Amino acid sequence: MNKGIRIGFVASRLDSTDGVSLESKKWREILSRLDCECFCFCSETDWPDDQAYLSQEASLSHVEVRTINHELFGEKKRTEETAKRIAILKKHLKRDLYAFVEQFGINLLIVENALSLPMNIPLGLALAEFLAESQLPTIAHHHDFWWERTRYAGSPAEDYLRGAFPVALRTIHHAVINSMAGRELAFRTGVKSTLIPNVMDFAHPPPDSDGYADDLRETLGVRSGERLILQPTRIVPRKHIEKAIELVRRMDTDGVLLVTHNAGDEGDDYKLYLQDLAEIMDVRLLLSAERFDATRRLKENGDKVYSLRDAYQRADLVAYCSAIEGFGNAFLEAIYYKRPLIVSAYEIFSLDIAPKGFKVLAFQEFISRGLVQKTEQLLDRPERVAERVETNYELGRKHYSFEMLEKKLRHIIEECMESSDG
Repeated sequence: MNKGIRIGFVASRLDSTDGVSLESKKWREILSRLDCECFCFCSETDWPDDQAYLSQEASLSHVEVRTINHELFGEKKRTEETAKRIAILKKHLKRDLYAFVEQFGINLLIVENALSLPMNIPLGLALAEFLAESQLPTIAHHHDFWWERTRYAGSPAEDYLRGAFPVALRTIHHAVINSMAGRELAFRTGVKSTLIPNVMDFAHPPPDSDGYADDLRETLGVRSGERLILQPTRIVPRKHIEKAIELVRRMDTDGVLLVTHNAGDEGDDYKLYLQDLAEIMDVRLLLSAERFDATRRLKENGDKVYSLRDAYQRADLVAYCSAIEGFGNAFLEAIYYKRPLIVSAYEIFSLDIAPKGFKVLAFQEFISRGLVQKTEQLLDRPERVAERVETNYELGRKHYSFEMLEKKLRHIIEECMESSDG
């Protein structure tokens, strides 16, 4: 592979504990090993200042973007004013993309979900035009597609969705994170793709405790003898956190349910519902997003902010009850941090992950009495837990490692650069 390639990541944001940001960080690490220089274009990031180009119009929370989203996906008819708003933002974003590429000498782009999930329509349209004009080699890294979300169905934005989400150009190589997405992409657009699932660095096990998080359970108010059940996801309906609340309620041993992420950009209605449900079921629900981040730090008042690693390593059980997932970062993280796992058999889990033999407690539609009993029996036998998590770790090393990702990236980048030369 050609060395010294200057790669530009493009996303709405690259600074959070969401799946897109986390996977982008892993790609960046592997690309650095391959002697590539990486830069980013987004609205907010934790990348160094000299490697980032910030464009406020790329933000999902930009007031104009929020207005556009409401008018396109909250109404049945599109107005001329909406089209004008989109055109203005698209123009600004395309100008910024040209400036980004010129400033950093970019010769390959990696677009993170901005050409698949239309949370910022002007950014997707700007990218489509920019890539058609510049012919810059590009990897479109798709985590979710709009047709997988009911909120985008039947909207007055159909022409935008079909024109840019994703855009099909000779210079764009598409990467998907599950096999079903690849098949659906081909069916809808005729575009072929490369399957690159999410990964963890299984060659390097997580470090042992350094003492920083020894007080985590006490800080959160988890009492001695209580089991800490971890739901490491955002508070959005498709995560089905209510099923984890039900599980805690039905277990004989007292338990506490910890949710480490916030509601994001989908409103607070579901969060309020969960709080009401937990109160009705008499379950202690800890919505503690302010206590967790991608990395550790201290707040101005001296309070600790813990990493997601700390949450996993102090949990007795991970609950992953999602109905829909593009892949399942929380699944892989639980395997990496060697935690027992109860998981909803969502479609991608059943198709791509379960056949590899992972030992988890899985359920289909509901939490059955038998599942509750099996969960309690497993947690009461630490030796069985230890056996399961070690087996799962080795399966993770075999199928979802950084080494696998490196091979995939070498291949797709070589294809990109060869096609641009030709």
